[in-house]
Amino acid sequence: MNNKADNERAPNPIDVHVGLQVRIRRKELKISQEKLAETLGLTFQQVQKYERGANRISASKLYEIARTLRVPIGWFFEGLTDPSVGRSEDGGDELGQAFAHDFLMTQEGVDLANLFPRISQRRVRRRLVDLVRALAEGEEAEAAVP
Repeated sequence: MNNKADNERAPNPIDVHVGLQVRIRRKELKISQEKLAETLGLTFQQVQKYERGANRISASKLYEIARTLRVPIGWFFEGLTDPSVGRSEDGGDELGQAFAHDFLMTQEGVDLANLFPRISQRRVRRRLVDLVRALAEGEEAEAAVP
């Protein structure tokens, strides 16, 4: 059931996106949640909440995070639609964004996201995508068998 109270408790998609960017960059730099928290004067639980989008990051804290992770503040918003353009009525690609978020919240997802672009040959990248697709389809087929 989807009621108003559930919607009010759900994290804002922008907070989720920014938190995911924090997580990706932190892992890219091989910084633990504990170390980042210590640098920012927070608990590691607070960093976890930021990364999940459960808690919003204030402008001043985002500035500190950007400085610590050595990225411009705008980097945290890359991949979002331009707010001056407006929103689509149908919600657009919210399902795809939720799936990508869930994937990138796993260690394997972060590893793949960091390593895949380092493969320079397009043909090799394509073959990897084909391999993953075949593996996923094989698991789906096995699960469908009673």
